[in-house]
Amino acid sequence: MVSNQDLNDRVAGKNIPQRFLSTLAEHSEVEVLRWKDRSGHWQTWTMAKLADVTARLVTSLGDLGIGHGDRVVLMLKNRPEFHPLDIALLFLGATPISIYNSSAPDQIDYLVNHCGAKMAILEDAAFLQRFELVNENLTTMEHIVVVEAEGADADVLRYDDLVAAEPADLTAFVDIAQPEDLATIIYTSGTTGPPKGVMLSHYNLCWTLASISESMRDQTDITSFAGLRHLSYLPMAHIFERLIGHYYLIDLATQVICCPITTEIGAYAVEVKPNLFIGVPRVWEKFYAGVNAALAADPEKAKSFNEAVEAATPIVAKMEAGTATPEEIETYEFLDAVAFSQVRPLIGLDECKVAITGAAPIPPKILSWFRTIGVPLSEGYGMSETTAILSWAHKARPGYVGRAAAGVELTIAEDGEILARGGCIFGGYLDAPDKTAEALDEDGYLHTGDIGVIDEDGFLKIVDRKKELIITAGGKNISPANLESALKMIPLVGQACAVGEARPFVAALVVLDPDAAAGWAASRGLEGEAASVAALAENPDVIAEIERGLSEAMSTFNNAEAVKKVKVLGQEWMPDTELLTPTSKLKRRGILSVFDSEIEALYA
Repeated sequence: MVSNQDLNDRVAGKNIPQRFLSTLAEHSEVEVLRWKDRSGHWQTWTMAKLADVTARLVTSLGDLGIGHGDRVVLMLKNRPEFHPLDIALLFLGATPISIYNSSAPDQIDYLVNHCGAKMAILEDAAFLQRFELVNENLTTMEHIVVVEAEGADADVLRYDDLVAAEPADLTAFVDIAQPEDLATIIYTSGTTGPPKGVMLSHYNLCWTLASISESMRDQTDITSFAGLRHLSYLPMAHIFERLIGHYYLIDLATQVICCPITTEIGAYAVEVKPNLFIGVPRVWEKFYAGVNAALAADPEKAKSFNEAVEAATPIVAKMEAGTATPEEIETYEFLDAVAFSQVRPLIGLDECKVAITGAAPIPPKILSWFRTIGVPLSEGYGMSETTAILSWAHKARPGYVGRAAAGVELTIAEDGEILARGGCIFGGYLDAPDKTAEALDEDGYLHTGDIGVIDEDGFLKIVDRKKELIITAGGKNISPANLESALKMIPLVGQACAVGEARPFVAALVVLDPDAAAGWAASRGLEGEAASVAALAENPDVIAEIERGLSEAMSTFNNAEAVKKVKVLGQEWMPDTELLTPTSKLKRRGILSVFDSEIEALYA
């Protein structure tokens, strides 16, 4: 087994620019970027083209005074220009910091001043306008660059002008950044106070890339990642996308396919057939609901498909354990040929080699369903503070988040908190020594804030967030995440939030899944306004069906834990709002505030 020290030795003295030039030397003609232009036609860059654009940006950004130790804020959608900009800054020894595209002017004010950014690189004039509203407060800012410059003020810099510069000799810049230098700062979502700046060094990134590559090569049949397609749609401000959708390209020459509009994920997936696909649970839940809604239009077909899933699920478990008989394997292959292989192309995952869900718990039944139909979905666990990864297993165990990644040490504290140690652990929070001291102990362990258990096979199970346990009026400590996961298995429910702090019993807000609701309405001949999600949330038959499903969903919980009442809502909660983080984690304080009257009514 690879140890932390083994990986330390492997990455000693290394930085990200060195990894980039090493990959360039081996894979210069591999297509590593792909995107649609304004007319909808696909465009591509090879590794050599990416290096050329990067070299030109090194010249122009250097001429503007960007150098070692400087910090630059990037506010860009998932587009090709992000990659050479980020890499060029790393060659100059600077620190690129991606912030969420939804950042409001007051958030921009806070983030830019907190990190002391010298430059901002923005998507377009609309993004620029938000900066201009607080421009007088941005005292460290010397330059603003706009990529889509149409409509921007004349005094801002244009990306097109920057890439017109003569290319620098990248080898002359490759050793500027030191392993301990900051390669990026990832800002937390701010659900528990002002966003904290997670400091990640070149060493952290090089170590993590070596760790996850070791884990994937050891557990999959992938011998080379070069050219493997990854669909990039999560924000680059999130460490999950930054790792797989950017640093993987640098280190392994994977092909990043840019999807700038998250609502188009499904269409892009069907078109490009990604080999690597990462998603937060809500993405997988929507795929699942979409397939089942489509099947619902043909009850006989749906019945046959569900029977095939039921028959195949135990066989898949045996196949993964290596205990399936030849007859069972033959049965699965038949079911796959007549049922599952017909569904995988509909969601674009028929060529997927590695599929990972993370950032929040996924219902075990949904993970198992994907694995049964031939999509190798697995659950990983990590945080911004751990460079995205702590545990993962390609042969997933539903309800668990895999084993410790290569070189990572996991242990459980006396109070049940998960502690972690390894080269992926961050260097602390920017200018927040008190918060850093709370997170990192004197032995180098990160206190994750999550409660968990590790079974005899080394698989980690997340019980809940340490600070999110519900304590009822009766003093019962209850995990809301487990309840919410169960509630989302009610066919009509897409999102859920358990409530009950200091209350006599646990209740929940549940949001109708738009696809499942549409299928339910169509099957009952409802049309027009009566078929709208808002109307269905008030429909007595819908409410009755969800309440019937509640009994089954809560069957595995004891009486004190189980949700007793639900309020059905018809407006889907959207990411990057006061209700959800950009990766669709619940913002519980926001939900409790917005739906205060609905919650009070549950206890009236």
